[in-house]
Amino acid sequence: MSAPDPVVGDLSEGEILARILGRLAPSHALLGPGDDAAVLAAPGGRIVASVDTLVHGPDFRLAWSSAADLGWKAAAVNLADIAAMGARPTALLVALAMPDDTPVAFVEGLADGLRAGCDALAPGAAVEGGDLTVSDTLTIAVTALGVLEGSAAVTRSGARPGDVVAVCGELGQAARGLAILFDRFRVDGRPVPVTALTDADAALVSAQLRPHPPIAAGVVAAAHGATAMMDVSDGLSLDASRLARASGVTVALRSDALGADPDAALTGGEDHALLATFPAAAGPAPGFRVIGTVVARGDHSLLVDGGPFDGRGGWDPYRDWDAVSG
Repeated sequence: MSAPDPVVGDLSEGEILARILGRLAPSHALLGPGDDAAVLAAPGGRIVASVDTLVHGPDFRLAWSSAADLGWKAAAVNLADIAAMGARPTALLVALAMPDDTPVAFVEGLADGLRAGCDALAPGAAVEGGDLTVSDTLTIAVTALGVLEGSAAVTRSGARPGDVVAVCGELGQAARGLAILFDRFRVDGRPVPVTALTDADAALVSAQLRPHPPIAAGVVAAAHGATAMMDVSDGLSLDASRLARASGVTVALRSDALGADPDAALTGGEDHALLATFPAAAGPAPGFRVIGTVVARGDHSLLVDGGPFDGRGGWDPYRDWDAVSG
């Protein structure tokens, strides 16, 4: 009889770290994992930093996410935040809190997913350190770092009346994939009998579990003169409204420019497309498509087809968690 697979409670912190580091890409830092902190080169002398936390329950479900899926998604959502500033991602720092009965194979799969996500979405970026601790709830917290390389950061607050509004990446796909998952699994995570997914449904589910944000497009948009930009993580309607309020303008969108399912595009989230505004004379950067215009601030921050958007859209963890945990 073979020995049972080890769980993290069977190993020391150093042994778990060795398992993780052995699966990550070689360090690109001046000083990588293994010391009290990493040492990173900073071309131009300016670092862009962001942090995001994924918690089992509100942010992912082990019923349908593999360890490699979670590693990929943890990389993707954080790399997108750096790209949205017009910066090039360079490093991730990953803090992992997990129950002590977590299989070691799960941790290794998570490391594989982190590496694969960085390699595919932001070649040159890598995990350069982090932390391990014990928790009853599996939690993945990632700090992402990037460099501007001589350009100014593109913020949410620079949109001006007359700019075009454009997006790079998919809208609504991840939300439709999540709906498929909830249709096939109980909310408490126990699977129910399912039929095989069609190719179309499998692609939507993949968009939810392994998003492909257009990371390289952030630097392209900045070089093209983007006046404002942000990552569409919580749904286009909510995030476009945030950009409009930060800029003191109104964003006017066209539903016919939002694809086959405008409602999913407006109210869904987690595709991590890049939303940007550009001067009309310059037009959108390569890879971006126009979905609306910026107009002077009116009574509403967001208009769709000329009228105020009155749908409830986007993800707010403090408002929406009860609806999905129920």
